Amino acid sequence: MACRISELVLGCREPEVLARFWCEVLDFVVLGREEDGSIEIGPREGFGGAQPTLFLSRRAEPEPGKPRLHIDVNATDRDQDAELERLLKLGARPADIGQTGEESWHVLADPEGNEFCLLKARINPL
Repeated sequence: MACRISELVLGCREPEVLARFWCEVLDFVVLGREEDGSIEIGPREGFGGAQPTLFLSRRAEPEPGKPRLHIDVNATDRDQDAELERLLKLGARPADIGQTGEESWHVLADPEGNEFCLLKARINPL
């Protein structure tokens, strides 16, 4: 195994409302809050466990032509650079969504153009 889904990122107008809803539905808890109002929820054991977390990313409106949900993955058996190289060889390609170049993650697109992010941290493959 080389990657695991670690987070599902959902763009939304009201992260607080969705956090309450999904915490009840999934028996999750709030794991963190960002200055912009975004909220990460997940299982009580926190990030990196058996289930991915749900990151509710504050957005005024959905971006035209862009899905409201994207996947974040973390390498499990190699560092981020080696995993990036592997994903590119598999057919992923860099995606520009306005990054500054200072981010700790890489934004990629799968062979059909669906965006996803390769995060820096390595997590347990479970």
